[in-house]
Amino acid sequence: MAERQGDTMNSGETRHGHGGGGHEGHDGHDGHGGREGGHDGHGNARGGHGGHASHHAHMVADFRKRFWISLALTAPILFLSPAIQEFLGIRDAVAFPGDIYLLFLLSSVVFFYGGWPFLKGIYDELRQRQPGMMTLIALAISVAYFYSSLVVFGLEGKIFFWELVTLIDIMLLGHWIEMRSVMGASMALEKLAALMPSDAHRITEGGEVEEVPVQELSVGDRVLVKPGEKIPVDGVVIDGRTSVNEAMLTGESKPVSKAPGDEVIGGAVNGEGSVTMEVRKLGSDSFLSQVIELVREAQESKSRTQDLANRAARVLTIIAIAAGGATVAFWLTFSGRSFAFALERTVTVMVITCPHALGLAVPLVVAVSTALAARNGLLIRDRAAFERARNTQAIVFDKTGTLTEGRFGVTDMLLFDGEEAAGGELDEEKALALAAAVEAHSEHPIAQGITAAAPGAGRARDFSAIPGKGARGEGEGHEVMVVSPGYLREQGLEIPDPEAFQRLSSQGKTVVFLLLDGRIAAAIALADIIRPESAGAVAALRKNGIRCIMLTGDNEQVAAWVSREVGLDEYIAGVLPGEKADKIKEVQSRGLIVAMTGDGVNDAPALAQADVGIAVGAGTDVAIETADIILVKSDPRDITALMGLTRATYRKMIQNLAWATGYNAVAIPLAAGVLAPWGILLTPAAGAALMSLSTVIVAINARLLKFER
Repeated sequence: MAERQGDTMNSGETRHGHGGGGHEGHDGHDGHGGREGGHDGHGNARGGHGGHASHHAHMVADFRKRFWISLALTAPILFLSPAIQEFLGIRDAVAFPGDIYLLFLLSSVVFFYGGWPFLKGIYDELRQRQPGMMTLIALAISVAYFYSSLVVFGLEGKIFFWELVTLIDIMLLGHWIEMRSVMGASMALEKLAALMPSDAHRITEGGEVEEVPVQELSVGDRVLVKPGEKIPVDGVVIDGRTSVNEAMLTGESKPVSKAPGDEVIGGAVNGEGSVTMEVRKLGSDSFLSQVIELVREAQESKSRTQDLANRAARVLTIIAIAAGGATVAFWLTFSGRSFAFALERTVTVMVITCPHALGLAVPLVVAVSTALAARNGLLIRDRAAFERARNTQAIVFDKTGTLTEGRFGVTDMLLFDGEEAAGGELDEEKALALAAAVEAHSEHPIAQGITAAAPGAGRARDFSAIPGKGARGEGEGHEVMVVSPGYLREQGLEIPDPEAFQRLSSQGKTVVFLLLDGRIAAAIALADIIRPESAGAVAALRKNGIRCIMLTGDNEQVAAWVSREVGLDEYIAGVLPGEKADKIKEVQSRGLIVAMTGDGVNDAPALAQADVGIAVGAGTDVAIETADIILVKSDPRDITALMGLTRATYRKMIQNLAWATGYNAVAIPLAAGVLAPWGILLTPAAGAALMSLSTVIVAINARLLKFER
C-alpha cells in the first residue's frame, strides 16, 4: 500500500490507491515495540520542566504532610484547651497538674511546624511589598500564639491555642487543595519530548542496518523507517513510498503520501511501506523542538491574574492591622483601661479576622466544582483558567478529533451502471459490501472507513493491489475493483456524473470508484466524520453569545464543508502548527477572551496561548497536559456545560468571599469594644465562635453548588 493519495486533479479530486506489497509489510511489521521513549535530544526542555514539576510535587507533598501531622496534634490540643473543657462541662474531671504546659508544648509544635509555610510566606510577601493571604494568616497565628503563651506564663487573659491550631489546619488544607488543582501544567513539555522515539535504524555505508540511539544521528545519515514505526527525526525520503499519519502533528486528517524527495516530520507515524530517509534536522532545528518552544513561550506569557482570595486577603490584612493597632491605642490612651484589657480587645480583633472562612472560600468551591465536573466528564486542571472561562467570548475549535471523530467514514454514495454490471439490482448496501470485501485486505484509513461501513462483508478472493491507484479482487462471481479517479483517467474512463463528483470533491471529500467487471458501478465519498454532537454544541454556544471559530491545518474545501455542516461563525484553514498560536493571538487582538479546544500536538501551543485551553480526552497526552480543562468524553456539548459550571462556581466564590470578609464589618467593631460603654462586649471566645460560624456558612454554601447541563 505504497500510495493511497497522490496528486490532486483540477476538479479537487484526491487520488486513492493501495500500492503494491503493503499488506505483507503490515503483517510483518514490528514497529511499535519499544519505540516510544523520550528523545534525549530534547533533554534540556524536558529536564527543566521535569524539575519544575518535581518542585510542585514536593510542595504538595509538604503541605499534605504538615496538614496530617498538625491535624493529629489538634485532637489532644482541643481536649486540653480550657475553653473546650468548660464548654463540654468536663474541666474539673479531666484537668491535671501541668496540663497547661503540655497544651503549650503541643501548640508550639503545630505553630512552628504546621505554621512554617505561612511564617515564611509573610517574609516573602513583605519583602516583595505584596501583603496577602500569607501575611494575614501569619499575623493571626502569631498574635494568637504569643498572646496565649504569655497567658500560660502568668499574663491575665484567655488562651487561644485551639483557635490557633484549627486555623493552621484549615489553612494547610486549603493550600493543599489549591496546589493540587493547579499542579501538572508544566508536564506539557515532557509529553512533547516523549513523542519522539528513542532509537533509529541507521544504514551504514556498507548497507547494513544498525539500531542506534536517536541522539547519535547526524545530519546526512540514512535511516530506515519500518511500517508502523514513528519517524525518528526530520528528514527527506530518498527511497520507498508510504503514507504517513501526521494528524497529531499538523492537523491533516488524511494520511499524507510520501515518495522520494518528500519531507517527513519526526514524531509522525509511518504507514504501510518501509522507506529510507536522510536526516536533515536535529535538536532545536527540528519541527517538534520548535513546537516545544512555542508551548514554552505561550505558557510563560500567559497572564497570571491574582485570584480573588488573595486580593480579599490583602484588604483584610490592612483592615486587621489597622483595627488591631487602633484598638490597643484607643483603650490605652483614651479609656484608662488596663493593658491586659486593651490586649484582650486587640487579640479578639485579630482572632475574629482570622481567615478561616476566607482561606476556604475559594478552595472549597473549587473542590466541590472539581468533583462535580469530574463526575460529569470534565477535569479541571487550572483554577485561574477555569474562573476566566465564565467570560469566554470566542471559542476556537480544532477540527480533527474535536468537531470531527478523526477517522474516515462513508458520507455519500452514487450508483451508476450497477444493474447491468452486477447482473441484478445493485443498491448502496450491496455496493458497499462488494467494496468492503476488497478493502478488507488493507489497513489504510480509507479502506478501514469503507469496511467499517459494511461490517461482516467478508474478504474478496484473489486480492491484488494496483500501486498508487487502488485494489482488485473476486467477489460474487465478478471482478471487483476499488480505484481512485486517477485510475479512471489513465484508463480513459469517463466519470458518469461529473457534476456530482465535482460537488463532493469541492467539499474536500475523498472519492473512490467501485468497478464491477470493468464498468463503473458506484462512487463512494469519504471524509473525516463530523461528530453528531458538534452542531448542537455550536448552536448552544452561539445562543449564549459566544463566537465559534474553527482553526485547522486541513485544506480550505474540507474546512468550508465542516463549517457549513456545524454552523460555525467562521473558520481558518491551512494553518501550520507554528501559526496556530499566532492565530489565537489575532483573535485575542480583537479584544475577545478566547477559549481553544483541541487534541493534537499541533494544538498544544494554541491551547497554551488561549485564555482557556480545553483538550478533548481522546487526544494526545501533550494536548491534555497543556490544556487547563479536559473533556473526558470528547463531547463538544460538554463545553456548554462547562460554561454553565464556571459561571455558577464564580457566583459561589463571590458569595463566600463576600461573607468571609463582609461579616468583619460588624464583628470587628464589636470585637474592638465600640459597645463597651453600654455593657456589650464581645469576648475572645465569642469572637472565635463567630469566626467558626463564618467558616461553617462558607462550607455549606460551597456544598450547594449544582451541576446543570
